[in-house]
Amino acid sequence: MKPTVKPKPKVKQKPEYYALRVERQLDKLGYPVGDIDGDITARAKQALCAWRETHGLPVSRKGLSLNDAYSVLNATSRPTPTRSPGIYVNKTCQILYQIVGKTYKRIVWISTGGPGYETPNRTGAVWRKWAGAHESSLYDDAYMYDSLYFLRDRPGIALHGSRVNSLVKPYPDSHRCVRVVRPEIHQIFTDTPIGTKVQIYGEY
Repeated sequence: MKPTVKPKPKVKQKPEYYALRVERQLDKLGYPVGDIDGDITARAKQALCAWRETHGLPVSRKGLSLNDAYSVLNATSRPTPTRSPGIYVNKTCQILYQIVGKTYKRIVWISTGGPGYETPNRTGAVWRKWAGAHESSLYDDAYMYDSLYFLRDRPGIALHGSRVNSLVKPYPDSHRCVRVVRPEIHQIFTDTPIGTKVQIYGEY
């Protein structure tokens, strides 16, 4: 009689083992991760934060967990939004969601107002569109691109592009407005009519 051979227990991998595959899958599903190299950077954490929110999980900017990895790798599509159409800015994740119809049309990196210049948590509506580039009326050498003004606080708070995307940090760094990466801001600008709902929420 042959001796019984016990099966080897399965090795539970660490989250880092799945990082590259998770980044590829997030990118495929439209969650911006930056460089796809297996390194969970601040940008990849923004994408994970957005993933958690859109899937009803606790929202945070923490790194990759095993639960995150299993959730992402088992997904085949983005979820259907539970909110009405509009633009939603999550300050915790530093992420913008553009909801058109019943879909997340875009999920985009943004940077809200930094310390002392916080973007207020409020709901507004697009009341002015300013195409192309223009200089800020408050700050010298501060250029805004494809601005969508949604709050009427003087002289107005807007979603806008910046001269270079490096100014759109993965943390709050603007002067009350919401900086949005390019070319996505141009695409959002083109898609967004006057009157579109814009909601700012969360805490960094």
